[in-house]
Amino acid sequence: MTEKDVSAELNRFLELWEDSGKGTKRAFLSLKDHLCSMPNVRLSFHARPGITYSLRASNPVHHDRELFVMTDVIDDEPENRWLSVCFYEEMITDPEERGDVVPQGLLGKDGYCFDVEEWDEELVEYLKKRMDEAYGFSGGDQV
Repeated sequence: MTEKDVSAELNRFLELWEDSGKGTKRAFLSLKDHLCSMPNVRLSFHARPGITYSLRASNPVHHDRELFVMTDVIDDEPENRWLSVCFYEEMITDPEERGDVVPQGLLGKDGYCFDVEEWDEELVEYLKKRMDEAYGFSGGDQV
């Protein structure tokens, strides 16, 4: 899928997403825009209607890493969607212990996941800092 196809599919999804009023769409857009502002980030979008809509970001300097963050829109109930933002465990810190350690939870590797159930500016900013941290990770390619 080309970058243009990813953008078109993501835009279609966003156009059809009617936010429940909790602000999860706003949180998703804020996180997406932050990723788009990072140099050389590559985005991919994987839609599994009724399950998840997954925005994945990769950094080409992370050789052999499929991504550095995955932002899933969980589609349990379309009128009550929520976000799960996941990182590889070794790529970030969680100084406020807001995330959940999920063994083999990110493409079969240990990860940290953060749930966003409504607009929370402080949490969104915290996640942007984790994105910056994962984007700049230089600990090798053990994953």
